[in-house]
Parts: sequence; structure tokens; C-alpha cells
Amino acid sequence: VDAFRCRVLGRVAEGWRVLALFTLPGDDGGRELCCLMGRDHDGQLSFLRTAPLTSYPSLTPECPQCHLYEREIYEQWGIVPTGHPWLKPVRFTGCPARPDTPRPAPGVTEYFQVRGEQVHEVAVGPVHAGIIEPGHFRFQCFGEEVIHLEIGLGFQHRGIEAALAGGPDRRTVHFMETAAGDTTIGHCLAHAAVLETLTGLTATARGRAIGRIALELERLANHTGDIGALAGDVGYLPTMSFCGRIRGDFLNCTGVVCGNRFGRGLVRPGGTAWDLGQPEIEELTRRVADAGRAVLGAAAILFMSSTALARFEGTGRLCAETARDIGLVGPPARACGLPRDARHSFPLPGAGAKDIPIQLHDAGDVHARALLRRLEVQASLDFIAAALAELPAGPVRRALPDTLPPHSLAVGLVEGWRGEIRHVAATGADGTFAAYKIIDPSFHNWFGLA
Repeated sequence: VDAFRCRVLGRVAEGWRVLALFTLPGDDGGRELCCLMGRDHDGQLSFLRTAPLTSYPSLTPECPQCHLYEREIYEQWGIVPTGHPWLKPVRFTGCPARPDTPRPAPGVTEYFQVRGEQVHEVAVGPVHAGIIEPGHFRFQCFGEEVIHLEIGLGFQHRGIEAALAGGPDRRTVHFMETAAGDTTIGHCLAHAAVLETLTGLTATARGRAIGRIALELERLANHTGDIGALAGDVGYLPTMSFCGRIRGDFLNCTGVVCGNRFGRGLVRPGGTAWDLGQPEIEELTRRVADAGRAVLGAAAILFMSSTALARFEGTGRLCAETARDIGLVGPPARACGLPRDARHSFPLPGAGAKDIPIQLHDAGDVHARALLRRLEVQASLDFIAAALAELPAGPVRRALPDTLPPHSLAVGLVEGWRGEIRHVAATGADGTFAAYKIIDPSFHNWFGLA
């Protein structure tokens, strides 16, 4: 354990990132602590594991990006990271390893408080006036200054990782499609990369290209929605209204590809389940170009509004050091100047050399994050136009073996619209999943909001 801890902290100091910290079943029924690490500049991966354990010295005080992982491990398996600053539940699931301990009621826990004259607390959620998942937010405020925000999530934990054990089976891909409802393509591509790695095969060139086009359509739809939401948050209604409609145009483009606006039923291990004929390519090219002109126009009037910019600039600023410490990924990290993009560091097998340039900003504020989304919209539009014009010939899918190799481990990394999606699968003696770990970029980025 001491060597494990020293290795992790030493590599973090050298610029590696903790991509996953979780447990695997040990030979004696215990749980082994495992850490997947990655290095951006050369795409190197490292995997470390311990013997089964029940406690270990916490990594969090010296490596804050581990704090939520360690809370999750403690909640799920009862393994104690001694010295962790606050072992609160992540999803209020209770611990199967401690059946005598009652499961905590959702949201029933202590919250950090700031005390003092004129300090007030604002509690929001978990029930919201919208069709969104529940989340609880505690703001500690002094006048208009938000001193502290604590976020509680996990009220609708569905246990997908536990359900994946013993797979893959017919349900597996449907779990992937709904792991995060707005990131169907991203999670399915990460899962496909896992199975392709385990079997030693890659997707066909045409199938991978169609999957990548769908991934960028997913990015366009969500970045468009975010630009509109940012405009709405400062009361700039023209861009908010335009983007609400244009987001639907990009979703409809995905519907042209496979008949489902969110891309369900499209990506499968080995390629895609749907092909694009010439009529669909022409229609998709036209629709993407029209929606692209519309969203760039809606963004242009937002960035020409002095009142909107006055509310964006300098607000919610994160420095690069803080973003690096807490493990930010995706647009929030790139808006702080961190060149983190799995399309470059860990490209998908079979994706080819041509890819999308990294968009960076170094201000780390709301304006930087909004502008970065607008720049990524343009980059995705350019990529899709080129990919549709040069779609490889051949089949869209390669059949993979029904059985997986035993005692093997594989990683799938995909740059989703929200950031880096990470899937790690380990097979047991029978070639089925002994464990499957999913890390959505929200796992790090929610804490970035706080």
C-alpha cells in the first residue's frame, strides 16, 4: 500500500492524472484498490493495484482529485481512506460490505456552514421546477458573494455498474446508451473501445467515421444548448431562444443518421448498426450547414452584447492550478488553459490521424467557457463537413467474438461533449465482466462548479 501511494502521488507530481480510482474483487473475497493513470502529452497509461485491504492512508490531502473517488470507495465497499477530510456519502446507497449499517436516507447528512453576522444560507433542490435529475445545492452567502457551495447528487442512483457484472449480454449496450442520457454516443463509443481492445479487433473505418460524426453532432447539440443557457442565465433572451430551437436542429441531424435524436441504436462494438447512403449524406450535409450558420449567428449577437459580456467576464474564475488539482476535464479545463482532450491524448482505435484542433483559453471565467464552446462548435462543424465528404467505403461493422479473454483489463477513453469519458472493464476467469467502472466527466466537473 505504501508503494502504491508513493507511486500515485509521485506520478501526479510528474504531470500524470488519476483517470480512475476504484476496487476490483480479490482472490480471497476482499477488494483490491486500483488506480488508472494517464499522461496527456504522449498518451501513456499506467495501471496500479494493491492486495486486498480494508484501509489505507488517504490520497486526498495531497491529491484533491482523488477526494470523490475515495468517498465512493468507502461508501460502496467500506474501505477506509484514513485521513480523508470528510467521508460523506456520494449516492446514499449504503455499503454492501457493511450490511449491519443502515442505509442513509437520501440527502440526510451534515453540510458545511459559514457562520457570522449577515451570512445567510440558500438551499436549492433536490426537487427542481424542470425536467432534470434531482440535485441539492447549499450556498453560503455574504450579501451577493457566494462564499461556499456544496453539491449533493446521487438521488437517483441506478446501480448500472453492479448490473454490468457478469456481462456483456443483451442489456449491456442499453445500459451504456442511458448511462448519461445526453451523452449516448460518447458512452457507447467508450464501451465499444473496451470490447474492441479486449478482443484485439477495431471497428471498420466507415463505422468508426460514422460514430465520430455522431459524436460531434452530440457535441454540437449540447454546446448549442449550453450557449443558450448561459445567455438565459444573464437574461439575454434572443440567444437563449434561438439556441433552444437550434439545439433541436442538431438532434434532428442525429435522427437522420439512425432514426433516434439521441443516437440510441447507432454505435455498437465493431462499428455502427446504421449506414449512410448518398441521399442521407447530402441531407445531413445541408442540415448541419444550416444549423451551423444559425448557431454561429446566435452566438455572435451574444458576444456583441456589452451587458452580457459584463456579466460573463471575471465571473466564476478558476485558475489553471486549481483546475489541475481537482482534475477538471473538458471545456472547463481547456478554458483554464489545460490542453486536456482525449481526441488527441487517447484517440479512439481506428479513428485515423485527422482530428480536431484543441481550443484553449486561459482566463478561466464564464466568458472563457462560453467562448470556448463557440470555438468548439466551429471546429465540430468543420470536422463533420470534411468527414461526410470523405466517408470511407466498406462495411459499417465488424463482428466481434462472443467470448472475451479471461483475466484481462481494458480501457476506453472518449472525449464527450462534457469532457473525458472513461470506461474500465476487468474480466474474470470465465471471461465475463468481474467489474466495470464508468467515470463520466461530471464526476470531476461538478466540484469545479463548487
